[in-house]
Amino acid sequence: MFEVVIGLEVHVQLNTKTKLFCSCATSFNHTQNTNTCPTCLALPGALPVLNKEVLQKAVMLGTALGATVNRTSYFDRKSYFYPDSPTAYQITQFYTPVIQNGALEITLSNGEKKTINVAFAHIEADAGKNIHDGDISKVDLNRAGTPLVEIVTGPDMRSAEEAILYLKKLHSIIRYLDIGDANMQEGSFRVDVNVSIRPKGEEKLYTRVEVKNINSFKFIEKAIEVEVRRQSEAWEDGVYDEEICQETRLFDQVKIETRSMRGKEAAADYRYFPEPDLLKAVISDEMFDKYSVIPELPDAKRERFIKDFGLNQYNADVITSDIEMAKFFEEMMLEGISAKNATTWLTVELQARLKGEVNLTNTPVNAKKLGTLVKRIEDKTISGKAAKDVLDYLMENESGVDEAIDTLGLKQVTDMGAIEAMCDEIIAANPEKVEQLKGGKDKLFGFFVGQVMKASQGSANPQAVNEILKAKLG
Repeated sequence: MFEVVIGLEVHVQLNTKTKLFCSCATSFNHTQNTNTCPTCLALPGALPVLNKEVLQKAVMLGTALGATVNRTSYFDRKSYFYPDSPTAYQITQFYTPVIQNGALEITLSNGEKKTINVAFAHIEADAGKNIHDGDISKVDLNRAGTPLVEIVTGPDMRSAEEAILYLKKLHSIIRYLDIGDANMQEGSFRVDVNVSIRPKGEEKLYTRVEVKNINSFKFIEKAIEVEVRRQSEAWEDGVYDEEICQETRLFDQVKIETRSMRGKEAAADYRYFPEPDLLKAVISDEMFDKYSVIPELPDAKRERFIKDFGLNQYNADVITSDIEMAKFFEEMMLEGISAKNATTWLTVELQARLKGEVNLTNTPVNAKKLGTLVKRIEDKTISGKAAKDVLDYLMENESGVDEAIDTLGLKQVTDMGAIEAMCDEIIAANPEKVEQLKGGKDKLFGFFVGQVMKASQGSANPQAVNEILKAKLG
């Protein structure tokens, strides 16, 4: 009955060393209000000076989005007062943003491709942070003046699935370009979702509701679902015009509901006007030529992995969705191992052991070690089962792969004579089961394999065990 209309605004904190208009350090965990100066505190007489590194990163982003990068852009004042904004206005780009008319292509679960239009992306200064402590609210201005790029789509998405696919791809591109860490928990990738509904077949856009600052893909999906349900029920109950208004809502992660925060201002309410303290922002030919040459992006890397390593579409998608995993995989492949085994041991075995603060960037088992471990499986030094024990050991101990194998005594027995002797011993100890096997109870073959592996404490080469037992038991 209804069609969902979704547009997204994503605020990405850029990973510059200093703030947008002053030389204060950008930080996350520093003591409150230590990275501040007269400029970011808005003291009288202090003037902003643009950080050119922000323009460099804007060129990279615009190139990745296939957008128009405006070589000359301007800053504007957006007037509003919040306790965490010492200026009582925000310096942003309203009339001439640095990036316009870009796009991202997503692939839906049914294989269909869809283009999401990026209307514009502009540079702006972040506010500080309110810290609520019981009945008291405190303000930390360390973040005030941190450079943001706000990336705004058209109302192009028609489901929560499309919104999440777009966000995950944008998140991945930001990380591949290395223009921000895009850490959602720390607030450096913040998403505002604009949601409205309309009867199917209509082109008119109805009242949109903005759900603000959601910090995980899971909760973004939930917020869209509950807001669509709220608006649909209001329409069906005949109270749409009374209950649905242009407003900003918060998403309650405990109750899984949206809650009214404030009325949504229109552009006129912000009283935009050109920023009088800043000159125009000019991207020189030299800067554009240098920073429009960008690293390989996820789509290109995925296609290369499929072509060069023979990965299937699914595994290539999984590995290239995260820049750290893609780098890890490529380093593993330098050990001359098969892509199939590298994929399994990276995406299944190692990932299962990464917990808490341990991730691919700080795991004690680096790409070379894991690649070597896979190599030892492939050259029959250890079995796949034994390799899991070695991996567990390496996660807890500083050791090389070969040293760990020796320490644990897991080197695989490949001496055919030794394995044959163990097989003879097991066969001789179980004459009744030998007769039952020969009488047609084929499942007993697994019993003999298991007994030999047990006798060898798991060190016998399973393939050799199978071949010898088949020959001896017919």
